[in-house]
Amino acid sequence: MPVIPGVMPLTNVDQIERFTAMCGAQIPALLRAALEVRRGDPEASLQLGVAYASLQCADLLRRGAPGVHFYTLNRSPSSRAILAALRAAEPWRDAP
Repeated sequence: MPVIPGVMPLTNVDQIERFTAMCGAQIPALLRAALEVRRGDPEASLQLGVAYASLQCADLLRRGAPGVHFYTLNRSPSSRAILAALRAAEPWRDAP
């Protein structure tokens, strides 16, 4: 059975900090710094989350992941934006 990676796009700085604290995950230092700069700007936080997740998903697909599962938390616009970026880039075509 294939393993399908799950991605949760960042949409809110406070929310992702609470979530990572609950599950013990860590936010990479560079991403944490980028989030901190955008803490007071919800639209900028959303854009960063879409960009970061788009890069993650493209890398996963390029490396052969059979697909990606999005954890939307009832916030589908960011997932739709990521899907649009992936469709435009078609990273699976570059897979080895």
